[in-house]
Amino acid sequence: MFQLFPVDPKTIFLLYFWGNFFTCILIFSYSFSYATSDNKKILKLFGLGKLILTVAWILALLRNIISDFTSINIANSMILAACCFETIAMLALIKTKAKKYFRLQIAITVVTILVFNLITLLEATMNTRVVIAGFGVFAIYLMPTVLYFTEKKKSFFKTFYVLCYVGFEVLIFVRSIYRYLYPQDQIISYGTLDSLYSICLFLLSLIGIVGFLLLVKEKQDDKIQKLLDDKNQFFSIIAHDLRGPLGSSVSLSELFLENIEDYSREEIREISEMQHESNKNIYKLLENLLEWSRVQTGMITFSPKKVVLNTLIKENLQLSKNAALHKNIKLVFESTDVIEAEVDKNMIGTILRNLLSNAIKFTEKYGEIKIKLSQNEQLAKISITDNGIGVPDSIKENLFRINEKVTQKGTENETGSGLGLLLCSEFIKIHNGKIWVESEAGEGSSFKFTLPLQNI
Repeated sequence: MFQLFPVDPKTIFLLYFWGNFFTCILIFSYSFSYATSDNKKILKLFGLGKLILTVAWILALLRNIISDFTSINIANSMILAACCFETIAMLALIKTKAKKYFRLQIAITVVTILVFNLITLLEATMNTRVVIAGFGVFAIYLMPTVLYFTEKKKSFFKTFYVLCYVGFEVLIFVRSIYRYLYPQDQIISYGTLDSLYSICLFLLSLIGIVGFLLLVKEKQDDKIQKLLDDKNQFFSIIAHDLRGPLGSSVSLSELFLENIEDYSREEIREISEMQHESNKNIYKLLENLLEWSRVQTGMITFSPKKVVLNTLIKENLQLSKNAALHKNIKLVFESTDVIEAEVDKNMIGTILRNLLSNAIKFTEKYGEIKIKLSQNEQLAKISITDNGIGVPDSIKENLFRINEKVTQKGTENETGSGLGLLLCSEFIKIHNGKIWVESEAGEGSSFKFTLPLQNI
């Protein structure tokens, strides 16, 4: 039979060892030199997998020198664990919310390791061990590979990377089936199939690693571009929305300076109130701008603590009471249970104040605002509902996007930048929650958000 070239297990293990060894150097070098803080975590997972794999190949190379338990059981368990680390890194890149998939990957890996060690202890044949290990690796890589095709957002590098693992999966599956149908008493035979399998597997692994690094870089570049776009929008908000109230404040102060002797006490009071309102708008906008910029630059500290949400809501209702009284708006709080959650009190307080402020702004005099707190499975749900002017469909979809300019005058011509809602959205993301709006123009609005009750 034609042979590509003589291949023995030692040569293949050496090839895999050096390939993984240099891969570790490449990944950790890239992690320390170029990667962002988010990508460093992913790269460390991937690199740790390759490091464990490197050690596993050393143990495999020492077969017949060290004990069989170490060179077979421990070495193969480490190979399976390394595959788990690598696929978790894959999932972190492919899926935006992948925690439940992480747990599933770990479960698949643990079951595979237990099955492999059990059949080894029961003195299964070499061929049976190879088949079980092959199907185990196939099972570990299957879910991340399949999940890619369900993702809406695709890119060239993501496709390139996942196609490498499709080839990897096909090779492992074909070889496992072949070994099952045609049992052998060697780990790697001198046959053409095993030769091609070993070479292709090695090449696909190396190409896949390059694809992984390119995908990490693409993700990093996308994030940088988003930050640049957000920065431009940030300056646009400052230029447009800050100039308005500042201009009003300057104009009013000029009126005072030039004609203060000509005004009556009542006129001076009226101008002072207008200036005070303008200064309040400036202060609120600056406060939101600073908070939002701290979130974007990673300077804000997330400090979750166990908080009674009922108490927190009541505290922030009290802070909004004066603004509501000014328009004779009734504030109603409804909750059937006392609900505790691990949250950052300052962040949730900011969310509540912003949503209450908006509700008051867009509600007519003598209106009503209801704040409702409820629990649904492992989520706390808070809704702030008003009977105001509502949100038109034309701007509803863009309320939580910085790259879309969304402004709407209040019932008494109150102005806003829309930055408060962006801040709410960012803080909800940090808590792994969700925020949305239900509204019809002229029929009021209901802003709702959820918070996980378990530790974040």
